[in-house]
Amino acid sequence: MEFEDAKWYVVHTYSGYENKVASNIIKVVDNRNMQDQILDVKVPTEIVTEIKDDKKREVERKLFPGYVLVKFAVYFDEKFGGLKMTDEAWYVVRNTRGVTGFVGPESKPVPLTEQEVFALGVEKYTVEVNFSVGDSVTVIGGPFDGMPAEVKKIDTENNTVEVSISIFGRETPLTLPLDQVELPE
Repeated sequence: MEFEDAKWYVVHTYSGYENKVASNIIKVVDNRNMQDQILDVKVPTEIVTEIKDDKKREVERKLFPGYVLVKFAVYFDEKFGGLKMTDEAWYVVRNTRGVTGFVGPESKPVPLTEQEVFALGVEKYTVEVNFSVGDSVTVIGGPFDGMPAEVKKIDTENNTVEVSISIFGRETPLTLPLDQVELPE
């Protein structure tokens, strides 16, 4: 079977079982040698600073309690009419202890869109930049499309660039995605 793409799916779990479910799926994938079908498993978390009894400490908190994200290799199925994961991969995840089902209508798995994947921070995409601080660039896309700007700061970690544009004769700072500015031709 030839896989055409990879898609992230959301798996619903019992609350508090997210890490256990993720590690169990990873174990089964290794044991059954299914690394070509189930590519990645993530429990989205964030680091939060908690203040308790006048003490600061950083705590890892789950962004979506009760959910685990699983990346499946998918193929085009004529009968299904679209991209689909293998039955074996579906079965392995669905029958993992602590899993209550997939997110989707009637528990039929529906993959996340690319926008959802990036918005959730599940996958980071990198944008190669050919400009540096102090360069004059042009904004492409958004409400400031076509406006000239000056690069003030580049944040490759968050894929953003801070620029300054002139609106009504005043310098206005803007933070944009890296792919919304380019060097003028």
